[in-house]
Amino acid sequence: MFDFNKVIDRSGTYTEKWDIAEGELPMWVADMELETAPAVKEALIRRASHGIYGYTTVPDEWYDAYISRWKRYGLDIRREDMIYSGGVVAAISSIVRKLTTPAEKVLLLTPTYNIFYNCIVNSGRTVLECPLIYRDGVYTIDRDALGSGLADPQTSLMILCNPQNPTGNIWDRDTLAWIGETAERYGVVVLSDEAHCELTAPGKNYVPFASVSDICRRISVTCLSPAKTFNLAGLQTAAVIVYDSVRRHRVWRGINTDDSGEPNCFAVDAVIAAFTQSDDWLEALRAHIADNRRKAEEFIAKYIPRAHAVRSDATYLLWIDLGYAGRYPAKDIREKTGLFLSEGEIYGKGGEGFVRMNLACPVSQLEDGLARLKAWDETINDDIRL
Repeated sequence: MFDFNKVIDRSGTYTEKWDIAEGELPMWVADMELETAPAVKEALIRRASHGIYGYTTVPDEWYDAYISRWKRYGLDIRREDMIYSGGVVAAISSIVRKLTTPAEKVLLLTPTYNIFYNCIVNSGRTVLECPLIYRDGVYTIDRDALGSGLADPQTSLMILCNPQNPTGNIWDRDTLAWIGETAERYGVVVLSDEAHCELTAPGKNYVPFASVSDICRRISVTCLSPAKTFNLAGLQTAAVIVYDSVRRHRVWRGINTDDSGEPNCFAVDAVIAAFTQSDDWLEALRAHIADNRRKAEEFIAKYIPRAHAVRSDATYLLWIDLGYAGRYPAKDIREKTGLFLSEGEIYGKGGEGFVRMNLACPVSQLEDGLARLKAWDETINDDIRL
C-alpha cells in the first residue's frame, strides 16, 4: 500500500542532507528518504493551491490533534498547557535562556543529540555531561553520577532525550519516575525532548515523562512534534507542554520574545493531517524501519564482526560501535567509501569510536550503505589505530 522502497531524487530541493560530492551516500542527518504520509502531502498541496500564504493563527483543530494523539500514550493535555513553537530546537534554546541564568549548568545524559550542546553553550550556560553506562552492548543510566549531577547547586535544568538519540533507548516508567523524584529533590526542571517518540518498533511504545507521576508532570517541560515521525523537519513546527502555570508563562514569554511562537502557513495543516489521518501509514513505516534495522544488524554481525550494532527499539537511527578502528571512524569511512555517517564524538562523552547511521531509507540505499561500510572495514587492520 505504501512504497517505502521507491528511490526519490531530492536534487533541486536545496536539501541539506544531499549537499554532498558526486558518488557519496548520505546516511547522517535525521530526516528520511521516504515520502511523508499521503494525507499530509494532500493537505500541503491543498493549502499551497490557495495561493495566499499570510500570517496564520493556531486553530482549535491543532490543539485537538495533539491532545487526542497523546491520550494513547497516557498523557492528558489541556489546551491551556500548550504553547506553539517553530520547532523543537528553537523551543529548547528559548527554554534554556528563560529557565536558567548565565553560567548555570544544564545536565545531559551522554551520548546525546549534539544540537543540545549548541542550545546550551550558545545561550551562555554550561554543559554538565553525565555519561551513560555502556556494558555488553547495552546502555543504562549511572544513577550515582546522575544523582550527583542533579545535586550540584549550579544545575538548574536537565535535558532528557526520550527516547534517546542516538542510542535508541526507550526509558521505562521506573527509570523516569526516579529521574523525576531526584530532580525535584534538588529543584531541577526536566526538559523532555520527545521528538522521536512515535518512531518505535512494532508493538513497542514510549512513556511520556510527564505521564509517569504528579512529580514528573509538575517539574517537566515537554517538546512534541511530528517532524521526525512524518518527515516534516523543514516545516519547523512543535508543541511545548508545561503544566506548572508560572513556569508555562515564563516559557511562553521566552518563545515569543525569540519570535518563534507563530506558525508558518503550512505547519498547522500538516500537523492536523499527520495526527488525525495517518495511522495506517505510520504502522507501515514502523514495520519498514524495523525490517531495515534487522537487516543492518544481521549484516554487521555476519560481515563486520568487529563492529557492534547497538540493539534498540526506537528511532530510525542505528548506533554502531567501531571502537576497534580508533577515533573519528566516520571521517575515514567517508574519505574511503563516500558513505556519509554522523561521527559519534559530536554526541559527547561516550560517543568516541561510534557512528550513527540513518535507516529511514529504501532497502537499496541501505544495502549500498552497508556494502560501503564493509568495504571500509576491510581496510582496517587489527593493529591500525586512526
